[in-house]
Amino acid sequence: MQVPLEISFRDIEKSDAIETLIREKTQKLEKICDYMTSCRVAVAKPQKHQQSGSPYRVRLDVRIPPGHEIVVKREPGEGDMHEPLDKVIRGVFDSAWRQVKEIVERQRDDVKTHPQQEAGGLVDELVQSEGYGFLRTVDGRRVYFHRNSVLNDDFGRLEVGTGVRFVEEMGEDGPQASTVQIVDKPGSRIST
Repeated sequence: MQVPLEISFRDIEKSDAIETLIREKTQKLEKICDYMTSCRVAVAKPQKHQQSGSPYRVRLDVRIPPGHEIVVKREPGEGDMHEPLDKVIRGVFDSAWRQVKEIVERQRDDVKTHPQQEAGGLVDELVQSEGYGFLRTVDGRRVYFHRNSVLNDDFGRLEVGTGVRFVEEMGEDGPQASTVQIVDKPGSRIST
């Protein structure tokens, strides 16, 4: 982190155990996002004679470049009145962890895929007039596909040798491809 972790306690006695917990939870955030610029945690117990809900206020503020700020807070009155402070802190950090992970995945363009199902191959045979064809997989097998399985209505762009990725499923007559997506079109070049 560019700015050291900031922990503040207000109207509550500073505790080594709570401070250690906050530092450990912050380190877990840094494991998924090692480029966080700052992390601030404010712990408070603003009301002494509260009738219901947790008496603690915990606010966590995390900044991630380029301009993301995650603020997670737990206000007094939320949750159980007898909920211990460490549980409130864990809840705040768990919520922040999910949000930080989502931002990092978006920044890395990570999209959930199912690699055990997704495969790559080339268009091996194409019957444009009938709306189907066959793909040749990396391991040499032939897999049937229909025009309705081609994403973005790109069936007309396909030709023999076009690189694709697809999800293989078992059909009535053997393996077939679904969600066929063009990844390489022969003869197409990206100009710079």
